[in-house]
Amino acid sequence: MSRKSRRGLGPEDLEIWGRVAQTARPLHKALLRKPSALKPDLPAPPDPQPIKPKPVFEGRILRPDPPSGQARHDVSQPLTDTLRAAPVVMDKRQFHRMTRGKLDPDARIDLHGMTLTQAHNALNAFILRAHGQGLRLVLVITGKGKTISDDGPIPRRPGALKHDVPQWLRMAPLAGAVLELREAHVKHGGSGAYYVYLRRAR
Repeated sequence: MSRKSRRGLGPEDLEIWGRVAQTARPLHKALLRKPSALKPDLPAPPDPQPIKPKPVFEGRILRPDPPSGQARHDVSQPLTDTLRAAPVVMDKRQFHRMTRGKLDPDARIDLHGMTLTQAHNALNAFILRAHGQGLRLVLVITGKGKTISDDGPIPRRPGALKHDVPQWLRMAPLAGAVLELREAHVKHGGSGAYYVYLRRAR
């Protein structure tokens, strides 16, 4: 066989190729597209999020700048408002006399100068003793507390005793002995003292 006959197709080869071409079927149109057209549509990438400003360094702590004209901390409702909004449990006539300073306390305790632990123990002993003796109205003096500078991320209230005493009176072992708790009339110390009206001893 010559070199030319090896490169080209002979008459028999052309005949076979013609038969094969007649039996061939065209490919589907989708398969004739470019490969990129067969890829599923992907969602557009999301817009980049704006970068939040970093907190300002102020010495010992990091915190964001407070809005202008606003206080740094938004603490809970003032204790005075909470006590005023509490429903009256005791006799209403006696309640009005008490809150107007017309009832004189049967006993009083002054917690000034005590640590929280000392004050808590002293208050427990005082209330339980007064309740056991059948006393009804006692006065607990806490003081209004000193104003302190608040330079930290956790708000601090002035007067730890003033704010802890009501919680202690609502907890065991005192909760069962206390019937009513209100801020004292100015005659008996005002916001620096509490009226504690006790239940009748059984």
